[in-house]
Amino acid sequence: MSREEKVSELCRPLVESMGYEWVGVEYHHNTRNAILRIYVDKPEGGIGIDDIVEVTEQINPLLDVEDPISAEYTLEVSSPGMDRPLFELAHFAQFVGAEVKLMTRRAVGNQRKFTGVIESVDQEAGQVSLLLPDSKEQTVIVLDYENIDKARLVPIFED
Repeated sequence: MSREEKVSELCRPLVESMGYEWVGVEYHHNTRNAILRIYVDKPEGGIGIDDIVEVTEQINPLLDVEDPISAEYTLEVSSPGMDRPLFELAHFAQFVGAEVKLMTRRAVGNQRKFTGVIESVDQEAGQVSLLLPDSKEQTVIVLDYENIDKARLVPIFED
């Protein structure tokens, strides 16, 4: 089980019992420091700083006691932001019609980075259909969810 999975298993029930949406977790480390970033939101949208503080105050002691990551790290509880990361297949289904940037673990057609609109999600097959913009015609590519390494929504800025 990965560090992220351990933290999710431990913290997700607590966050959801507080009435927040668990979005996901990332663990970044290098030779100097490590960051454990937990993304939370409100189901009705728009999480504030007071919410972040409340979640942090509940998660911190739990992580200290259970110690799912033995190395030192900095805990960050964060809003998913406008470029919301997509951690689960259900997230892709939630944002059908939205533009996304993603990177695959293995190349698909000699390519690992894609930008396109989520056209559909097949939960049973575990696949995401992505509509790729092209100068001549629009192409749909079907990606296995297990091959998607990272994905984020592309923010929309209105004038």
